[in-house]
Amino acid sequence: MNDTVGQAARIAGMHLARPLPRRWQHVQAVATKTQRIGRVVSAKDRETLIAAAWLHDIGYAPDIADTGFHSLDGARWLLSQGFTPRLAGLVAHHSCASYEAAERGLSEDLAIEFPREESATADALCFADMTTGPAGQDLTAEERLAEIRERYGPDDIVTRFWRKAEPELMEAIQRTHTRLAAYPM
Repeated sequence: MNDTVGQAARIAGMHLARPLPRRWQHVQAVATKTQRIGRVVSAKDRETLIAAAWLHDIGYAPDIADTGFHSLDGARWLLSQGFTPRLAGLVAHHSCASYEAAERGLSEDLAIEFPREESATADALCFADMTTGPAGQDLTAEERLAEIRERYGPDDIVTRFWRKAEPELMEAIQRTHTRLAAYPM
């Protein structure tokens, strides 16, 4: 494990393992999945993908959460800790976060502070996150969305933004499936 990935894993564990053990299970499984699917990105991007997987939910940590929008809180914190703007941007925009930002009135903040990357790396992070359940179990994207809707209920902000984000999410997941088929193990 290289230095950035190792540092990301240690930091995520320090901030998530005790206060949010179920979230920590999810994060560990997402990171493991990105290691398995890393062939869909260039060799130079694998480290960034895996580090982003370790850190994608760091904004949920009680000592980091600020606005209540974990993607933005985590990305801001990562910049303050000296992580690269690219890594922070992947965290800020992971899994269609712009839709949640809109629901929370934070679209402008997100867009100004963190450019959105459209790449195989961003797609792979979305794929790993949205095909991994809250306890680390493998799910299809459809199963994951159904689980989210059931957990949060029909009127929650999370359910509302996923309803809007679903087409874009499914496109990112399909692009990753296509890349995985092109680079079999």
